[in-house]
Amino acid sequence: MPSFDEVLKEAGEFGRFQKRVFFLLSQTGITFSSLFASVVFLGRAPDNFWCRIPGAAELSDRCGWTLEEERNFTVLPLHLGNESVSGECERLDVTWDTSASCSRPLTRHGNHSTGNLPLTPCHDSWVYEQPHSSIVSEYDLVCGNAWMLDLSQAILNLGFLVGAFILGYAADRYGRILIYLLSCLGVGICGIIAAFSPNFTVFLIFRFLQGMFGKGTWMTCYVIVTEIVGSDQRIVGIVIQIFFTLGIIILPGIAYLIPTWQGIQLAISLPNFLFLLYYWVVPESPRWLLTRKKGEKALKIMRNIAKHNGKFLSPHYSEITISNEEVSNPSFLDLVRTPQMRRNTLILMYAWFTSALIYQGLVMRLGIIGGNLYLDFFISGAVELPAAFLIIVTIDRVGRRLPFAMSNIVASIACLITAFLPDDIPWLKTTVATLGRLSITIAFEVVYLVNSELYPTTLRNFGVSLCSSLCDLGGIIAPFLLFRLAAIWLELPLIIFSILAVVCGLLVLLLPETKGISLPETLEDVEQL
Repeated sequence: MPSFDEVLKEAGEFGRFQKRVFFLLSQTGITFSSLFASVVFLGRAPDNFWCRIPGAAELSDRCGWTLEEERNFTVLPLHLGNESVSGECERLDVTWDTSASCSRPLTRHGNHSTGNLPLTPCHDSWVYEQPHSSIVSEYDLVCGNAWMLDLSQAILNLGFLVGAFILGYAADRYGRILIYLLSCLGVGICGIIAAFSPNFTVFLIFRFLQGMFGKGTWMTCYVIVTEIVGSDQRIVGIVIQIFFTLGIIILPGIAYLIPTWQGIQLAISLPNFLFLLYYWVVPESPRWLLTRKKGEKALKIMRNIAKHNGKFLSPHYSEITISNEEVSNPSFLDLVRTPQMRRNTLILMYAWFTSALIYQGLVMRLGIIGGNLYLDFFISGAVELPAAFLIIVTIDRVGRRLPFAMSNIVASIACLITAFLPDDIPWLKTTVATLGRLSITIAFEVVYLVNSELYPTTLRNFGVSLCSSLCDLGGIIAPFLLFRLAAIWLELPLIIFSILAVVCGLLVLLLPETKGISLPETLEDVEQL
């Protein structure tokens, strides 16, 4: 009886069938990255808003004021009294009624000058020139409520974290393609509900669920792709990252063409329903079927793969050999039970955490959102494209471990140099910081590939999901770490990033090299790497 890898070589390791599945599943990267970065456009700060004085709406209707006229009567008196008061978070502590003058509504408040009129904080009476342009204007996430916008992104990352555990476990127990399709359905439904949420609490609930299902789509599509190709073709795990970057590049174009946040939310959510059509064209992972003692189904899929690739499997094949390892439901203890697995797991968890923390920190550090938001965001995505190409041309020549380590070390050096470069040469400081971001992007993409290659089939999806959950934890911590340390010394976050990256670079040298090695099927295979 042949082994799975022997049958895969005979059926074609990266033929027409695998290329089609790869292309179809790669589209998931575009929708997932759009969800990941969507807060930039969903949460755009409103261009012009002010706090409405009680009774102003009724008086405006009686007097026939335009919004601009109402704003002049509301905000200009504040400027006259105190130029530092913008009228966005404070208002005059007065109440207008229908008896007020349409031309001079403040005259009835006595002989006080406008500068002496009392002020009061604004709580829920904001007026926006574009009330539905973002969730900020939709749910009043301004002034004292501004922290809620950060909460919405933290909730999304929390959804990623929960999805990594729950759906990673489910994909190893119930199948890759089933969980992928259910996750796509969940992302689409939750995205629609979030777009029409009546209040911010409902929005947060479905933002969390969309993040959870979104992580399910991304992790399972990645595992399926790496499990149906040969060991020499697993570079597709890096190529699929290009589609993630394409989503980053496409997102500002979508936001530019669609003026409302609901439209943007629907545009990044609805395509997930199209992925449900994959039920008829993307099969279950035959590697997973073998681990669940479903050899006949696996062999049937392999014959179909061979047919589409123009190959032919021997009719004498009646069964594909699998390990004698008992199939059990995966748990965290399985990832740390043996010495090699324990070392791999701990190092990979740290690598995921560090990559996410530094990546997001450097993005915020570069200050790419400002000026022309759409152009700056596009450029920030384009910076990531060379990362995948650099990996593609090096990883099959020198292996995984060296580029993994060097990218972290270069990122560390770039962060350290940037911290001590003088501010009077901003172009050099930006260039070195960009080099740091390119390097950590390479590390981020390599860890995906290495993670999937260091776990046996029975634990692969669960292992990748669990380790990558530290990425979501890093994403939650990054903004707090950056801003708190920057308040002490502007360059202090870069010093911390540098230390984290160099430690990661040294640790990954302890991982086994997986270049050209078949995916491990059992714990024993991992221990022998």
